[in-house]
Amino acid sequence: MTSDRHRSSATPLAAAFAALIVYASLFPFEGWRWPPGQELTALLALPWPRWVTPFDDWSNFVGYVPLGALVLIAARRSGWAPLPSLALGLVLPAALSYGAEVTQQFLPTRHPSLKDFALNSAGGAVGALAGAALHAAGLIDRWHGLRQRWFVPRSAGALALLALWPLGLLFPAPVPLGLGQFGERLRGYALDWLDEVPWADPVYEMLAAVPTPGERLWPPAEGAVTALGLLAPCLVAYSVVAPGWRRVVLAAGALALAAATMTLSTLLNFGPQHALAWLTPMVGPALLAAAGGALLLAPVGRRVACGLGLVVLTVLVTLVAQAPADPYFADSLQSWEQGRFVRFHGLAQWIGWLWPYAAGGWLLGRLASRD
Repeated sequence: MTSDRHRSSATPLAAAFAALIVYASLFPFEGWRWPPGQELTALLALPWPRWVTPFDDWSNFVGYVPLGALVLIAARRSGWAPLPSLALGLVLPAALSYGAEVTQQFLPTRHPSLKDFALNSAGGAVGALAGAALHAAGLIDRWHGLRQRWFVPRSAGALALLALWPLGLLFPAPVPLGLGQFGERLRGYALDWLDEVPWADPVYEMLAAVPTPGERLWPPAEGAVTALGLLAPCLVAYSVVAPGWRRVVLAAGALALAAATMTLSTLLNFGPQHALAWLTPMVGPALLAAAGGALLLAPVGRRVACGLGLVVLTVLVTLVAQAPADPYFADSLQSWEQGRFVRFHGLAQWIGWLWPYAAGGWLLGRLASRD
């Protein structure tokens, strides 16, 4: 029993969700300064806002519901008693929200709010209570039994990655399912950090000389990105599922989930009339090819699936790094970073950037294990 207590996928999901909430709360991390004329004790008292923002209010409430549920479920699956688990599910989201709101006072572009703290805390409490109700009804134990039938032991990391994958797809990518385009942004951050640092001039000049991708990817390369973007999560799933019909079900689910998420992302960015604009003549065959490849690979062993997954992820991030941002992608990105999706910017952006690297690291660790 003790060995199973630390294998819940709720634990890494709760940690990742908390980190992404902090990022979204403090974005864009610019202009740090001490609030003029404020004492430390005064900063601890949050002001009540004078404006009404229904969308922000709902997002502040709803955004903390999963965190409260995940914290409680992680505590229960780790062996905690019901009352301490519920207390942790209530206190941890509230403490995280309060810390984020107080820290916002050091950022000129963010506005701390007692109402946001109250809504965040209420959302975390609702999530914790919902998680307690699910656990009391036995649904968490049923999920655990289903997981034991479908997945091998020590699969929490893979399940967390698979749960986060569709969230990463919500953030606009230059090519459908093309996660992992982090290099250009990382270079921009490095140039900002090294600007006017005398000892870093050689590194700054080297980074500044790196050419920016300018030409659109060759259409077959775009199709390859889409196909590999679908095949990668399938192979991550294969690494923790025994060969057989369950793999076929998971591959079909990945295809359906990818199509639904890309449609939702395009709908949010360009409106309902353009919801299927992502499904270009190159994307459809690429998805079918990836589904066929996943079907052919369903009988392979789990270690082989890990090795193939590493190859697929390496080629994917290599191709995505060569894809430039077209005007439509730039407009879509602007709406996320400056418009109505700013609350979800950090959550989806960092998952989309880092998911292939996290999946590759997990697969590499799986190959190095003795299992």
